[in-house]
Amino acid sequence: MSCIRFNTPAQLAQMRAMAPAMLTAEQAEALHPAPEVTESKIRRLRLLAVDSNPKIRERVALDYHTPLDVFEALAMDPDDGVRACVARNEATPCDVLRSLVHDKSERVRGFLALNFYVPEDAMGQLADDSSSTVRDLVRWKSDLAHA
Repeated sequence: MSCIRFNTPAQLAQMRAMAPAMLTAEQAEALHPAPEVTESKIRRLRLLAVDSNPKIRERVALDYHTPLDVFEALAMDPDDGVRACVARNEATPCDVLRSLVHDKSERVRGFLALNFYVPEDAMGQLADDSSSTVRDLVRWKSDLAHA
């Protein structure tokens, strides 16, 4: 049996007519709202931020609802994967992002260079980074933003 399908023009027209309408992002969000952020969630984030498993701390570093003091602590985490997650999170406060500009890990600085919410002064410092990879990422992002 062949898996090639030959549709007649009438069948193609019928399939187009029966295709579901695409929702906008706003319509989809209205149909499926995110749950409210509760004190319980914040307590959970604080508890998970000190977990011994760095993958658990990475998840907290990526959360949009992580409190400022937790972001600050995770930005100094000994694991560069956790710090990289702080660097790439769009919800990370600007001062915390600035604190990562001189991080010892090229990976952290690379993720920082790709974050569109990094302040201009920090991007200027990353543009002069000792790592050619970080400098290239800054240049690439700048080209992308001006395209």
